Amino acid sequence: MDFGGQSVIAIVHDGDTIYTTELTEALIEPQKRKTASNSDLRQYRRLIYNVKKVYPYAKLAGEKFGEVTAHLQTLKTNKEQKEYIKQLEKDILNQYEEELKNLTVTQGRILIKLIDRETSKTSYDVVKELRGSFQAAFWQAIARLFGSNLKTEFDPEGEDKLLNEIVIMIEKGQL
Repeated sequence: MDFGGQSVIAIVHDGDTIYTTELTEALIEPQKRKTASNSDLRQYRRLIYNVKKVYPYAKLAGEKFGEVTAHLQTLKTNKEQKEYIKQLEKDILNQYEEELKNLTVTQGRILIKLIDRETSKTSYDVVKELRGSFQAAFWQAIARLFGSNLKTEFDPEGEDKLLNEIVIMIEKGQL
């Protein structure tokens, strides 16, 4: 159609003509963070650093958990499932053990929350589902010794709002 010298695209729906156009993507950025002090700014930057360091592991955990859950449903016996999980655990340890050992306690706590964000299950529930209640309780006890909790849930509207904003900015390539 010609609309005032400019070509436009229109759709006729139930006798009505609806003009359509393509809009360019709009980038919506969070408000610039106002910090009360240099100390707050340093804490914020440190949080960004820590999230950037552990987010790839959380993302990977979410993907792997989905794959493992789907594959376990194709295995017929408990023995096959246990062998598959043990082999997978060995492969993951060989590939990531050294990197994960070097995480700080703070980074570990962030990772626990981000795993919940990615899998919709707490780390405790993931371990319990894949390795059983005894293993989940054992790793929970170890986490508690270091002041962490595998049952920690991700709260994007509450205490983890800032963490969620940082993850969204990372996903959009803004950080």
